[in-house]
Amino acid sequence: MLAIQANGLQRAFKGGIKAVDGIDLSIEQGEIYGFLGPNGAGKTTTVRMLVTLLLPTGGSATVAGHDVAKEAGAVRRRIGVALQEAALDSLMTGNELMLLQATLQGMKTDAAKKRCSELIERVGLTDAGDRRVGGYSGGMKRRLDLAMALVHSPSVLFLDEPTTGLDPTSRFTLWQEVSRLREEGTTVFLTTQYLEEADQLADRVGIIADGKIVAEGTPEALKRESGANHIEVILLEGSDPTAATAALSSLGEPMEASGKHDVSIRLREPGIGVADAVRVLDDAGLEVAEIELVKPSLDDVFMEKTGHRLEGSGDGES
Repeated sequence: MLAIQANGLQRAFKGGIKAVDGIDLSIEQGEIYGFLGPNGAGKTTTVRMLVTLLLPTGGSATVAGHDVAKEAGAVRRRIGVALQEAALDSLMTGNELMLLQATLQGMKTDAAKKRCSELIERVGLTDAGDRRVGGYSGGMKRRLDLAMALVHSPSVLFLDEPTTGLDPTSRFTLWQEVSRLREEGTTVFLTTQYLEEADQLADRVGIIADGKIVAEGTPEALKRESGANHIEVILLEGSDPTAATAALSSLGEPMEASGKHDVSIRLREPGIGVADAVRVLDDAGLEVAEIELVKPSLDDVFMEKTGHRLEGSGDGES
């Protein structure tokens, strides 16, 4: 049985605008699935349908073997959800919120206390458990939100941009917890604004644009499909970028140079490297300040498939 399956899933809003336009998903149990898309692509709408907060207007979807439209209660009992904005009462302590969540899930008192204590320790909040959440940092709140989502041992966990706005240390801590969930067999559906996050954590990635999935596969497979390596060059002052581009064209196809670089060339063959480029430039009498071989990244894949860059910017309603 698939952990998440969608067939032709759609959601249209007033005026016939389709936020999600017939997507298919097949996500295995224990898989971490990264879901990427530019603002307004349909990421959040998809998540809201899968967690039963929004009814589909077309197609179908099952989560943990239950139909999201017809068996919403059964779906909710089997999933954990941590959305973009953690709904945490700032006047309650972390331990109180954990116990409340366990009680709402129908857990008996002794089992609830034991599970809550284990999870609070696991996310590194034992010393802060009796403090009011209003005094927590952003990273602490996200870790508490994750612990609350796990309190009933869900088979499928939805994380909607869990590390947006966090400092690198807090982000890494959450990455460790997500990786640990894979080892325990929990399925994770992860939307993120950080390409590095998807690259590090996801077994497979789906990219959505204009309500449709435009690419899907392992991060490595998608990067291979994106194209060849490219060379980026910064010339010494006085060297002619036009002449350098002409010389390097023997190795591949000129690209639009990015940032501080003077010349960028997409290489024709995978065996071509920095030494070849330096030799060509030297033969042309051109001097180099810096030169770098750049392999395809998820950012390249994202740009190719959507026409946008995704670099950790905040995401609004999508």
